[in-house]
This record gives sequence, C-alpha cells and structure tokens, in this order.
Amino acid sequence: MAEKSIVVLISGSGSNLQAIIDAIASGQINGRIAAVLSNKEGAFGLERAEKAGIPQIVINHQAFDSRESFDAAMMEAIDSHQPDLIVLAGFMRILTPAFVRHYQGRMLNIHPSLLPKYKGLNTHLRAIEAGDSQHGCTVHFVTEELDGGPPALQAPVDILPTDNADSLQQRVHSAEHKIYPLAVELFCADRLKLLASGAVQLDGSTLTPEGFQLIQE
Repeated sequence: MAEKSIVVLISGSGSNLQAIIDAIASGQINGRIAAVLSNKEGAFGLERAEKAGIPQIVINHQAFDSRESFDAAMMEAIDSHQPDLIVLAGFMRILTPAFVRHYQGRMLNIHPSLLPKYKGLNTHLRAIEAGDSQHGCTVHFVTEELDGGPPALQAPVDILPTDNADSLQQRVHSAEHKIYPLAVELFCADRLKLLASGAVQLDGSTLTPEGFQLIQE
C-alpha cells in the first residue's frame, strides 16, 4: 500500500505533531508529512518540522481581511502537496465551511474532552467543576460544527481527587500523544473512514456515537 501524504496544521508548540513525527519514524504510520503549516511565524512546531526535515509553510492570518481569503490561501498551499490527510494539531483558527467541505472525510482534529462533552475551551477545569470521574480526549473527523464532527477514537483519563486543571491537562496531553498517532495510523492504513452518512467506520464496522473505539490510558 502506498504511503499517505499528510499536511499538519499548527499554531503553537506542536507536541502532537512531534508524536506523529515519531510514530512515522518508528514505522507505526504508513505515511509521510509533506508539510507543516502554521498561522504564526514563531510557532515552536515549525522548529520541530525543520529538525525532522519537513517543509514549513507560514501563512499569517493577520495579513488577510477575511477568514475566507485566509482559508483560500491555505487551501492553495495545502493542495500543492496533494495530501490524503489533513491533521489539525493545535491549530487555533475556526475554519470556514468552504475549507471544511473541501477536505471532508480527510481532516482530523483532537479535542481535550470526551466529546460531545465540553466543546470549546477550558475543558479540564469544566470537567473538574462538574464533578466528573473521567475526562480525556477525542480524535474526530472535522465537520462544519465546531468540535462537533463524529468521533473516531477516545482516551478516557480518570480525574483524581487531587487534580487541578494543570495536572489533569498534563495527563490528557499524554493520552493525546498516544491516540492521535494511532488515529493517523488507522486512517493511513485505510482502516478508519468517514462514511457519506456521517458515521465513522473502523475495520469495516460502523461505530455508533456511544460505541466508538475506546483506548484506555
């Protein structure tokens, strides 16, 4: 099977990018990162890409007068690499519907909660304040609804009595670094797919929202 071409979008440190770089280097993922794109010039993730010999693209969103024009510029840059998969790894921009539709079924994001719980920001504190016994992270296909795309993989993380938002965030980050490379691995092996119906299929079985693959911490 031919290796898949991947473009990773970042805005910051790129720790999930590094986890995917490492998984490719170890042979876990049958793919290659064709480029890393950032909307911020100083993003540390760009240094990670450079160290790994991956081409870097910087498109500063502040140079555009609309989300539409910014996303159009990104699409042009991304499509020049003919990617099979787009990976959002801490990309802190809300994408336009046109951008999302353009990459429908081949764009993944990771969110620090067990979706559909706690869409948006401050998820760790919200989970603690709600008295939840578990928190975690979700890899999901991207749709036009923010953090609302169908989940592919989840990693539950127990909330300890001693936890604060920072300590919980650290453990969720560790879980992210396990399941994001796994989701990319499954996609690149043609084992993980988004169906036209909006359902997610893993190894030929359609996953229900209540029964998608759970990867324990």
